[in-house]
Amino acid sequence: MIQEYIHEALNEEIRAIGGFYSLTKEIRLPLEGRELFYITGYSVFDTSCCGTGGCGYAVVPGFILDWKGRQNKEGKFVSRVESVTDLKLQKQLQHLITEKEMVQQVRFE
Repeated sequence: MIQEYIHEALNEEIRAIGGFYSLTKEIRLPLEGRELFYITGYSVFDTSCCGTGGCGYAVVPGFILDWKGRQNKEGKFVSRVESVTDLKLQKQLQHLITEKEMVQQVRFE
C-alpha cells in the first residue's frame, strides 16, 4: 500500500496525559536496491497513575518512493512510501532494527 508520511519535528517533547514522547532520528536504510525509512523515538510515562517507565521504539512507514517531495499546509515535509506488508520481511526488519538501534518495539505502518 502506498501512503504519505508527514515528517514531524525531531527531539521535541510531545506531552500527553500519561507522559511524553519524542522522535529522535529519521533513518534511510539501503536495502536490496531500495531504501527503507524508519523513525526512532522514546516515550516516558511519568504522570500516569499506574507508575513510571518508558521505552525506545521504531516506527517503519515503509520503502521510500518520494523523499520529502512536497510540503503540506503547515509547512511540514511529506514523503511517499510503500508499506511493508509481508510478515516474513517485517520479522527480518524487526530483528535488523532492534540489533541496530536501542529500541524495544518496532511498529510497521
